[in-house]
Amino acid sequence: MSETILGSLSAEMIELENKYGAHNYHPLPVVLDKGEGVYVWDVDGKRYFDFLSAYSAVNQGHCHPKIINVLIEQAQKLTLTSRAFYNSTLGEYEKFVTSYFGYDKVLPMNTGAEAVETAIKICRKWAYEKKGVAENGAQIIVCEQNFHGRTTTIVSFSSDPGSNKNFGPYPSGFISIPYNDLNALAKALENPNIAGFLVEPIQGEAGVFVPDEGYLSKAAALCKEKNVLFIADEVQTGIARTGKLLACDHENVHADILILGKAISGGVLPVSAVFCNDDIMNVITPGTHGSTFGGNPLANKVAMAALEVVADEKLAENAEKLGKVFRAEMQKLIDETDLLVLVRGKGLLNAVVVNDTEDSSTAWDLCVQLKENGLLAKPTHGNIIRFAPPLVMNEAQLMECVDIIRKTVLAFQK
Repeated sequence: MSETILGSLSAEMIELENKYGAHNYHPLPVVLDKGEGVYVWDVDGKRYFDFLSAYSAVNQGHCHPKIINVLIEQAQKLTLTSRAFYNSTLGEYEKFVTSYFGYDKVLPMNTGAEAVETAIKICRKWAYEKKGVAENGAQIIVCEQNFHGRTTTIVSFSSDPGSNKNFGPYPSGFISIPYNDLNALAKALENPNIAGFLVEPIQGEAGVFVPDEGYLSKAAALCKEKNVLFIADEVQTGIARTGKLLACDHENVHADILILGKAISGGVLPVSAVFCNDDIMNVITPGTHGSTFGGNPLANKVAMAALEVVADEKLAENAEKLGKVFRAEMQKLIDETDLLVLVRGKGLLNAVVVNDTEDSSTAWDLCVQLKENGLLAKPTHGNIIRFAPPLVMNEAQLMECVDIIRKTVLAFQK
């Protein structure tokens, strides 16, 4: 893409990334430099609505002043001690966050993938020490089209060739079943060596697939009947994104193990956490798990501030209300054009399906045009566009974005 289209500074920065960075991402051609609330600005000064929210990490909006002020204050005092010592913020954070989500214990980590790996370890150790599964025999059920991270263990049970091709040999211990299929889950649970069922309440990366109503509650009941841990990966769906504090809350499911990340820090720092009650978490003893940065003073203070923003500003309620408006407006657009065929989602985690094949460039080209018109979104799985703005968005801003999407779609030529 030429400098005249991008701006010379943007073109220069893109070239630097292409030359010196690993090519493990395919970004839209925009170089972001500043963010505030629902907006981001590129290096050439153009303003955009952010409709991706760093994959739902920036639910509280970019650079929320309360979170940033806490970050600055704590950064000037103490940032890292490691867990070789106690620190003055960790106990406060652990009490706050376990009360906030309703669990006895939390194990603090950094990234979402680390939290998933941690949950897998806890589940397996529980299976051997509490359920009585023979050592090295534990199995964990996962779902097809899942996305839980990029570590070698996690990609071993991915059904996406882009995630797992040529990264083997893969570890064993996982059984994959179709998503949203209770019969398949019931059959898999007949295996006495099953330790846990790891599931996304909504499959985000797969294209915002929302399961049938009742799926989560019935799946949790099936797991309980077989003494199997129900493990909810809410890294993307949690922290008010779907119109409830947790996506599992839509069906009143309290997961045995809850995995959170992304927006738990408001997108300011890598912070993640694994929650469970004492009967499960107590299998973790000194030396069995750890993280140099997990539970650091800076992360603890930032996470508390970020979660206070969610509650104080009623972001779950806002997501629920605006999500209904957005889906209704997208349905009107679908009725008006044959370019889009479907909208789905909960709260402000939504996706539209483009009327083309997965290997087409139509969704990508649409996102490029949306970018030109002042709105940033990204395709997933070829012909699906995910729409997930910061939850601090108001209805007037949402309708401005709907207008941008509508005009872009109606003017688009394949």
